[in-house]
Amino acid sequence: MPTTAPALEDFTTVAETAQRLGIGARRLRDGVNHGGFPAHRMGRRLMFSPKDRAQIAEMHRIPAKPTKRLSARAA
Repeated sequence: MPTTAPALEDFTTVAETAQRLGIGARRLRDGVNHGGFPAHRMGRRLMFSPKDRAQIAEMHRIPAKPTKRLSARAA
């Protein structure tokens, strides 16, 4: 089954992606160049598909810590 590529309109620039993910543009570029973040190079531009953005967001996900149960107070 052939997979379809995302439409060009679905791609975002470094600035747009950084803003959506809540990280700095420099951090995003460094993540692509040195940290294994997924991206597409289109000419000299670094572009991000919806799948790339989702994978980067998942890489930044912090799992929830189990909470201690509070004991019931004596009434």
